[in-house]
Amino acid sequence: MTLSTRTTEDFIGASRRIRQALWSGERLPEGALRAEIDASWRRSLGHGLSCWDEQAPASDSAADAERLLGSNRLLLDAATPQLDYLARQLGETGLIILGDSEARVLAIEGQTALLPGLGLHDLQVGSCWSEALRGTNALGTTLVEARPTLIDCGEHYLDRLSPFSCTSVPIRCPQGGVLGVLDLTRVGLMPQPQDNLATLLLAASQIESRLFAALYPEQLVVAFHCRRQYLDSPWQGLLALSLEGEVLAANDQACALLELPREALLGRRCAELLGGQGSQTLVRRLLQGAPLSVQTARGEFCCRTLQVPAAASAGLWQGMRPTPARADCLEALAGDDPRLARALRMARQGLAGGLPVLLLGETGTGKEVVAQALHQASARADKPFVAVNCAAIPEGLIESELFGYREGAFTGSRKGGMVGRLQQANGGTLFLDEIGDMPLTLQARLLRVLQERKVLPLGGGAEQDIDVAIICATHRDLRVQVQEKGFREDLYYRINGISLRLPALREREDLTALIERLLDKLGAPGVRLDADLQELFGHYDWPGNIRQLEMVLRAALAMREADESVLGLDHLSDSLLDELTASTRQASSIRENELKLIRDTLERQQGNVSAAAEALGISRATLYRKLKQLRG
Repeated sequence: MTLSTRTTEDFIGASRRIRQALWSGERLPEGALRAEIDASWRRSLGHGLSCWDEQAPASDSAADAERLLGSNRLLLDAATPQLDYLARQLGETGLIILGDSEARVLAIEGQTALLPGLGLHDLQVGSCWSEALRGTNALGTTLVEARPTLIDCGEHYLDRLSPFSCTSVPIRCPQGGVLGVLDLTRVGLMPQPQDNLATLLLAASQIESRLFAALYPEQLVVAFHCRRQYLDSPWQGLLALSLEGEVLAANDQACALLELPREALLGRRCAELLGGQGSQTLVRRLLQGAPLSVQTARGEFCCRTLQVPAAASAGLWQGMRPTPARADCLEALAGDDPRLARALRMARQGLAGGLPVLLLGETGTGKEVVAQALHQASARADKPFVAVNCAAIPEGLIESELFGYREGAFTGSRKGGMVGRLQQANGGTLFLDEIGDMPLTLQARLLRVLQERKVLPLGGGAEQDIDVAIICATHRDLRVQVQEKGFREDLYYRINGISLRLPALREREDLTALIERLLDKLGAPGVRLDADLQELFGHYDWPGNIRQLEMVLRAALAMREADESVLGLDHLSDSLLDELTASTRQASSIRENELKLIRDTLERQQGNVSAAAEALGISRATLYRKLKQLRG
């Protein structure tokens, strides 16, 4: 686990003498510390930290840690496979740590049982290891330097951390900002530091690729490099493309390979950058998924498709030309539900009249699908559709994501700055998903943008005019948030031009037609459900997620024989059948409780249906329908 004890202790002893000299205000001998360590120690001293402090800062509570993990779920999901891999490769001799953009610990793998004995009782999920709080350490110093960092034995600012050596690499978002840090910590000198660094860089590259795809789930994501063997490495370029071939995002490596700043890449057609017989032809080839080579003015590039958008894989992609304004995509979403069809028509007309649209509904009811359909049914269909998930992007990055920034606006900002999502959506549609999770400070800035239709990037400069249609979505009750001061009232009324509540799956009246469409999509257009299974599905209290219904149908289709065209109860696994029938067995008691709740609410509201519906958090139409069902 270490080199010789004597060698390690020599390093610790030498660094302790240097630490004492620095703390005493003495001038350090030339070359006593590496330049980056010297600079970090002096920053630590400037933060007022004592290098002899043995007392760890207070740890966050379990609730705070839970909130921290929730706000970094996107990063955690992308990093988990790599953390598992690193734990297998390096975990027997050290610790693998994932930190967020503020050096707060999100995960620890490896020799975690040894933490108390190593004196690292304050290294736990939720603890902050910023340089300002704990001095020179690989997690915090990597964020300050925004580059890979090695802190060897004796080089930590705090004397109590002297026995440890650490290597950390930053994890970057598609816009170049640092989202998190990946760290390897061990006791003693770091053997083969360059090998460990290469391993961490490769892991960070894999995480960044997953983050890139997760932040652009409905786009075509492509990796490329001038050397085929560099694909799937930290040096591959990444591009997010629309199905029309427009570049929507690019990572740092893509900018370097194409020798263009990010702002010069965004909005360009992929054929201009990667060659081919036109963007339509190139995208068709990329959608096929096979690796390909393209000839460009900068030489040959090898390309590999990392992600095909659901619209293309489901056969919904209709070609490479801009989609004309049309309403049939909305009609298809509404199915045979007349109330939903009417609501979608109103939303489309409101958006055409310049009104913002607010989509409400439980998680999984298809809010982004509806937003995209509204965009495609508008006169802006050939312009950008830019989606921002306010809950998925870390709080510290939302502002720069939305508004962009000028070069030098803050520490770690990339050269040339960054174009924000608002400007990317200029002329088209901006979709703000989970807007109820937007921080209050940003709500004020967004309100000003919506009022004045001007954007001021971080770092100042001239305001820029924008023309965007606004669609927002949330699963939260914004009226309650307004009352509790968690959401600005003026912003609520600004985004609530046309409000559309999407029904949960259990509330839809066109379940049979929806099942038929899903079976057709799953490649089984001639398959139907028998009466028993149809009745079971009709009585099941679906949680509101169409994807669950699709997965149930997938499972049933997998159990049928080649010549079977009817799905029944025998095509469901025992666990799935138990889950569906358990809900059915409770249906009568649930129905009685629901009817009692509705009656009590109507009585309290003196028979006022509108007031009762508002108190129950449902629409008047839904309340009438429930009364009809419950009394029927």
